Amino acid sequence: MKILLAVDGSAYSKKMLAYLSTHETFFSPKNDYTVFTVQPALPPRARAAVGKEIVNKYYAEECEKVLAPISKFLLRHGIDAKSTWKIGHAGTCIAKMAEEDEFDLVVMGSHGHGALANLVMGSVATQVLANCKVPVLLVR
Repeated sequence: MKILLAVDGSAYSKKMLAYLSTHETFFSPKNDYTVFTVQPALPPRARAAVGKEIVNKYYAEECEKVLAPISKFLLRHGIDAKSTWKIGHAGTCIAKMAEEDEFDLVVMGSHGHGALANLVMGSVATQVLANCKVPVLLVR
């Protein structure tokens, strides 16, 4: 099974990994894993003020802060996952990645906001569910 692990470095991502590690169907070296994170784009004026090289370095460092501990966790469990990142809107990027790379399943943690909070703030999980044609497993 080809599984996309959508992570943001939060406690919810850690909770998702804890859940996966107790379910052999989803957590096995037989599966092909990609750990994926999305960083929001910096405002255009900020990017212009500091320059492309500094912005790219910033994005790479921020993504590595998210991806490194998760990759380390997976390696401790015998899983050598690929990791990648994008810049943009998380919900859209996750759904697009899942479809373009033909994943069988997207797994992600959910903050578990109620309906009112989702209306006011929006939710990455809600946007992934709305836009993704690949099955999504949300862990709360």
